[in-house]
Amino acid sequence: MIPRSRRDRSLPIASCSADRFPSSLVNERSTGHIEVIAGCMFSGKSEELIRRLRRAVIARQPVQIFKPAADTRSRDLRSRDNRALDAETVGSSAELRERLRFGVRVIGIDEAQFFDVALAPLASELADQGVRVIIAGLDLDFRGEPFGPIPALLARADYVDKLHAVCVRCGSPASFSQRLVRADAQVLIGDTETYEARCRRCFRRDDPLQGSLDL
Repeated sequence: MIPRSRRDRSLPIASCSADRFPSSLVNERSTGHIEVIAGCMFSGKSEELIRRLRRAVIARQPVQIFKPAADTRSRDLRSRDNRALDAETVGSSAELRERLRFGVRVIGIDEAQFFDVALAPLASELADQGVRVIIAGLDLDFRGEPFGPIPALLARADYVDKLHAVCVRCGSPASFSQRLVRADAQVLIGDTETYEARCRRCFRRDDPLQGSLDL
């Protein structure tokens, strides 16, 4: 059980539904920060997010986990090695704000590239209130361009980890997500049947059905 003195210092984040949190709630001794886990598909982002959140749960810290409604593959936060944690599905940063519980100390957000641009300033506000915000997401889309709010989150983050997958063409470290079907939409939910990890040399922006470059 958390001692009363510690409970009293909990910040009423969930009660703040305005565009910004009142400055009176800012804790001058805050230990909040933003951690971003970025990388291409199949690089282990969700696995690393789950690992960090599990440690927070073991430490008995109040944790909330969110995932975007756009990701329909699973209702919970699940890694490729089948580890899972319960998560709340939200459609926007505004809905995420409304779902925040009183006294939460650690917030995990998966597939952050599917959120709107308001996620970055919201993460900063939460960190200012003493919350540890851990965010995982694709930094580049299928064209190799910055994806959604991730660039702004990377700029605001206190800690950044860029993970790499293994290029399926040559075995080198991969940092690109190669789309294997011809589709122009930036968001196309899929897995190994739709995407594969590739290194810079093997990545093809214009023709996804071609193999590696002959250099």
